[in-house]
Amino acid sequence: MQLPRHGQSHDQVLAALSAFRARDADWKSGRTFSLVYYGGEELLCLLRDAFWMYFSENALNPQAFPSLRRFETEVLAMVADLLGHPEAAGTMTSGGTESILMAVKTARDWARVHRPQATEPEMLLPATAHPAFHKAAHYFGVRAVLVPPGADFRTDAAAARALLNDQTILVVGSAPSYPQGVIDPITDLAALAQEHGILCHVDACLGGMLLPFLRKLGEPLPPFDFAIPGVTSMSCDLHKYGYAAKGASVILYRDRALRQFQFVAYSDWSGGLYGSPSAAGTRPGGPIAAAWAVLHYLGEEGYLRMAKATI
Repeated sequence: MQLPRHGQSHDQVLAALSAFRARDADWKSGRTFSLVYYGGEELLCLLRDAFWMYFSENALNPQAFPSLRRFETEVLAMVADLLGHPEAAGTMTSGGTESILMAVKTARDWARVHRPQATEPEMLLPATAHPAFHKAAHYFGVRAVLVPPGADFRTDAAAARALLNDQTILVVGSAPSYPQGVIDPITDLAALAQEHGILCHVDACLGGMLLPFLRKLGEPLPPFDFAIPGVTSMSCDLHKYGYAAKGASVILYRDRALRQFQFVAYSDWSGGLYGSPSAAGTRPGGPIAAAWAVLHYLGEEGYLRMAKATI
């Protein structure tokens, strides 16, 4: 295919898009688990309005768009509070994969300072963990050491202990895992990490905006968040059970000192200082504004209602 020589009209272009879309999955009928999380037409209208209001803005430069900086800061604060540690520091990302990439990159760079003996860094990774961790292992040169699950499909903490060595820099747990939807023994995994002075990441991309509300509804859940000593970072997708517009996720760290290892800054450039908080350069404003909007629109009561319907 080549670029059309003559442009088409607005109506022609939209008609073509509509025709192509006809054979796509019917996500409004609930047939696309993990791909689309549909919260109803009223919520969808709000997301569209908020997203399009900030369609052109770029959060790469918060000095140019202080409103986006405020939205991101407030979204991070609300999610940190839900996950048991209001003082946590973090960044909004484009999705769970980017959040996971940042967690592993941060652990690698942290280890270069605090565990220099780990010249071939490893992370203890549940065999049921999201494949994004394997992508991160490939990108950042961190070997993924797979920890087998027990009979209940939860990661075997005793097996994790047996696999830990002086090259281990990170222990990972899922809350919950994607294949079986069970929560790993985060308390045991975090204690193991804390005992050996290494980091512990909880992947709550799927459950981060659902589990806190199920807990408030009285569901018997094991501990999974920052309330557990030893948990040093968490990932949480807002565009899943947070019902935000894609792509919106959060990576949170227990403190700002750890978050610093995520950032990249380059000053020896003819264009001046270039700083980047995450993997992305351009950071679309639409998802950030829409995430802020949906958190305020639903509030705790709305999320409790949605969680009850979902479970």
